[in-house]
Amino acid sequence: MMPRHEDTFLQRSGARLERLTRWAGPYAALVQLLLLGAALLTLSRLGLIAWQWDRVAATGIVGRILVQGVRADLILLGYFIALPLLLAPLLAYQKTLRIWKAVSVTWVTFALIFIVFMEVSTPQFIMQFDVRPNRLFVEYLSYPSEVIATLWNGFRIALVLGVLATIAFTIGIYKLLQAASINVTTWRAWKMLAVWPVLVVLVFVQIRSTTAHRPANPALFALTGDSMVNSIIINSPWSVLDAIYSMSKEANSSEIYGEYPREKVFTTVKSAPWLRDLQFTNPELPTLHQQTAFVQRERPLNLVIVLEESLGATFVQSLGGLPVTPELEKLKTEGWWFEQLYATGTRSVRGIEAVVAGYAPTPARSVVKLSLAQQNFYTLALGLGQQGYHTEFVYGGEAHFDNMRGFFTGNGFQSVVDRKSMKPVFEGSWGASDEDLFDKSLERLKTLHADGKPFFSLIFTSSNHEPFEFPDGRIKLHDPEKQTVNNAVMYADYALGRFIAQAKKEAYWKDTVFLIVADHDNRVYGDSLVPIKKFHIPGLILGADVQPKRIKTIASQVDLAPTLLSLIGVSSEHPMIGRDLARDSDTPGRALIQFDNYFAWLDDTSATILRPGQEPLLGAYDFGTGVMTPQTKAPDPAKVDQAMSHVILPSILYREQRYKLAK
Repeated sequence: MMPRHEDTFLQRSGARLERLTRWAGPYAALVQLLLLGAALLTLSRLGLIAWQWDRVAATGIVGRILVQGVRADLILLGYFIALPLLLAPLLAYQKTLRIWKAVSVTWVTFALIFIVFMEVSTPQFIMQFDVRPNRLFVEYLSYPSEVIATLWNGFRIALVLGVLATIAFTIGIYKLLQAASINVTTWRAWKMLAVWPVLVVLVFVQIRSTTAHRPANPALFALTGDSMVNSIIINSPWSVLDAIYSMSKEANSSEIYGEYPREKVFTTVKSAPWLRDLQFTNPELPTLHQQTAFVQRERPLNLVIVLEESLGATFVQSLGGLPVTPELEKLKTEGWWFEQLYATGTRSVRGIEAVVAGYAPTPARSVVKLSLAQQNFYTLALGLGQQGYHTEFVYGGEAHFDNMRGFFTGNGFQSVVDRKSMKPVFEGSWGASDEDLFDKSLERLKTLHADGKPFFSLIFTSSNHEPFEFPDGRIKLHDPEKQTVNNAVMYADYALGRFIAQAKKEAYWKDTVFLIVADHDNRVYGDSLVPIKKFHIPGLILGADVQPKRIKTIASQVDLAPTLLSLIGVSSEHPMIGRDLARDSDTPGRALIQFDNYFAWLDDTSATILRPGQEPLLGAYDFGTGVMTPQTKAPDPAKVDQAMSHVILPSILYREQRYKLAK
């Protein structure tokens, strides 16, 4: 029960709101939604602008940002108004006035609560992903136990206060709207029905917000070269609703960049120097080809991939980052060290599809989570399984997270070992510690070696993940407070060094190639449309007879799988379009980068950026400083073709189920 003085305040406020909107008659609740919603969204945007003032002010268009922000808010509110407006001719009469009031007040309350919830969630999301809530926000909601554990352990006070504030706001806004609806009366039927078509047209214009061929969408508000500032212009509820709509259309997701000839896609991709002379073996499977291993072996080697959670170049001193990975720095002198390796995206599943399947990124969700990729979709495990390998996935958390178990078991991984199969000494929100994970992995590798068959093991770490929980007494902390990303990285690095040191003592070491690579960086942010610097990740191949080498050319995660096949001595057919760096690592390379709805083709001289609903952008990227500067001139048409072809190809292959092996 609310105290009487709060009830009185709400009643007085409701009475003022009722007087302000009395002229709207039966449509008063819709006007109230418009006024209150616009006020809440504007206040939130002003707060975000104040918080990120340096980056907003740097654009030089603060006034335009505010004006276009109001425009975006009106579009969202138009969507919310549309449903009750369409019901008005059925319910907004004297005989059904009670029902109409209940429906309209409940709907307006829901709309305002959704707006408040999304806007309150925005700062923390921006801190993590450097944009407003988008499709990643929706994807994380599919895993409530992991998300709640992370929030409870890392953001407990904020979570409790947020829940209490949301409950209080829900009660308060409902009472306010109830008070404002007490004296609402209906119009005569002829007047209500005469005004209704006019309102429908006005709301339609409000939602469409333009006289152009296509209605306004979030891409229309990309006014600056800073993707975070662009996201501030719109609002979080619309951003998330648009993401949900886009996810329902994701089979054709790459088409947001415009129409492009299908035939040109295949010819352009196959014109890459490392593909142009290969034998493509099946016209029904456009990228299927024969790869002959550069390193010929009497018996193929084993393969172990250690996929490190959120271990970007940010944390590797020799790559321009912090000195928090001393073990990795020691190991880099023992194998192939990648100096310019780039992740394809910002999520673990994006890294998985690139590293394990050699699959290029698209604006859609990773194929790890898409329905048409759950069976017969090419992965290293599927290909190596046909070569007689035992294939296995080892993870310290719950393997069902992000649909990994379903994707892996349907596509060649013969066994999955996760938290349920371990007895961890230390367990955090995301599962077993990296030490426990690696101890289990060492046990499994010894067992697999004893079986006598070649093996492929994918090991995926999780200690370097918010809320950054790890055992005490293992490392000298980099930061005074224990649970920070820098300390978590140091622990992950310690556990990795310990794992490799123990693996070197085992009989299988001389017959096994190890890849250590990050799935993505911890946080991807920056004042550019695509913060390329934050996609820079470490990569190291070592073990067996791998000799020390520096790979200086630009490389993508999609290049790793073909390179590994060549190093372990496996010649096979596969559909991967990546580059075999064992055969050639000296000529110029390229990276494929997907950031939100932007796709970047990065090479030695420039970045060509595809933007939804807009012309491609040319960026000059300084590899030393990590700064990308937008250019006024148009990008090279040949590079636009490369970018378009490489982002459309995977969408075609997924939609038509052509990323697979021949039967």
